[in-house]
Amino acid sequence: MPPALARLLGDSRALASLAVPLALTQLAQVALTTTDTIMMGLLGTEALAAGGLAMVIFNQLRTMGVGMVTAVGNQVAAADARAESAGDGSGNTDKEAAEDEIRDLVRASLLLSTLAGVAGAVLMVLIGHAVIWLGQDPDVVDAAKPVLYTMAPGLIPCLWFQAIRQFTVGMRRPQALLRITIASIAVNAGLNWALIHGTWIFPALGLPGIGLSTSLVYALSCLALYLSARRDARLAPVLSLAIWKTRPATLRRLTGLGTPIAATYGSEAGFFFVVALFAGSFGTAALAAHTAVNQLVYIVFQVAVGLSHAASIGVSRELALHNLAAARRLKTTALACAAAVMALVGLVYVTVPQLVLAPFFDSGDDRAVEVATQLLLVAAVLQFFDCTQNIGVGLLRGLDDTKGGFRVTLVGYWLVGLPAAALLGLAIGLDTLGIWLGLLTGLATTAVLLLRRFDRGLSRLPRATEPAPSQA
Repeated sequence: MPPALARLLGDSRALASLAVPLALTQLAQVALTTTDTIMMGLLGTEALAAGGLAMVIFNQLRTMGVGMVTAVGNQVAAADARAESAGDGSGNTDKEAAEDEIRDLVRASLLLSTLAGVAGAVLMVLIGHAVIWLGQDPDVVDAAKPVLYTMAPGLIPCLWFQAIRQFTVGMRRPQALLRITIASIAVNAGLNWALIHGTWIFPALGLPGIGLSTSLVYALSCLALYLSARRDARLAPVLSLAIWKTRPATLRRLTGLGTPIAATYGSEAGFFFVVALFAGSFGTAALAAHTAVNQLVYIVFQVAVGLSHAASIGVSRELALHNLAAARRLKTTALACAAAVMALVGLVYVTVPQLVLAPFFDSGDDRAVEVATQLLLVAAVLQFFDCTQNIGVGLLRGLDDTKGGFRVTLVGYWLVGLPAAALLGLAIGLDTLGIWLGLLTGLATTAVLLLRRFDRGLSRLPRATEPAPSQA
């Protein structure tokens, strides 16, 4: 076997030890929204359009809230690497200082997630009332409002869950995440059915029942993850809920790192939100088709999220150990793994589109299925760039370059992608297909710019004379 291929396979196995549990967790987590989408589709095309609109708004604010605490994983990983390094020698004081830093990072992340959750819940309701001015069908907007009202409270436990999650990932202990998320799928499906139809002791809420189910599942998942971490001998000593003891300097540091990440995620989510509004302007069938295919892309995207987080954590650890060569190889490994998965999924999209779309539409939605089938062809190519840009954001986060990702997304999404979508979809008249071609253009531009920035940032770092052994 050629040495380069052997090294790639070895690096892939090391990356997979963290990326696979994270990717599986992401896939299990997206099964929650997929279940919601399928349940909406069973209620009819208008319910799918309304529920999809509510989910777009919720995901916009949830994604930005998650961004505020995402850097916690990198900071915890670097501190944990220093603690392990100090523990190997006589530096007990250094080890205690590193553990105290981790403890304070957890407190600050929980405080930050609480503030972001409250602000996001309020904004969610306000946006739900404002979208009527953005060309959406009034009936669809009226049906979406009650879903937003029941989803909004769930944003707070959702962000608490994410804060604890980043802590466990930074400590390289993500295994409980998968078990909890898988269990939440069954709970969510049961609550969806019960709250829609009024089964057992639950009221029949119809479409808003899906929003309430989502909030309840986030609360239960957060509690389960916290209890699991408390039972872990490695995590429990540094897991602190005493947010009133948060050091102002730590909160400022996380806010400084998290705000550009939230803006980056918000820039991406906002881009997709505007694209959804464009699709909605072509009618209910177009919005339903966009919602279904976007959900499929979102499912596959979770593989890239797992690889992105794993590569990001790996870069933080390797830089803390002064191993630039290993940090550079993480980029190649993550991109190669993502490309292999995207090629396989794209083949499925192209060869059996009807089978892929079957869970989202009933036999009477011929127009929506026709539009969705066209979008799948674009999605087969688009997902390569979508995954690459997400991995690029993660790599920059490993460099603590959180502002750079935001600047790049502004260019790629808003200065390139959005004008392209408007030109192809609205001006030229390709409708929803043209909008998705513009979406593809924006993602491709963003991916190229992010990877170039990472390479330049890494080349500017001082090289260690003797690289430390890889800890990936």
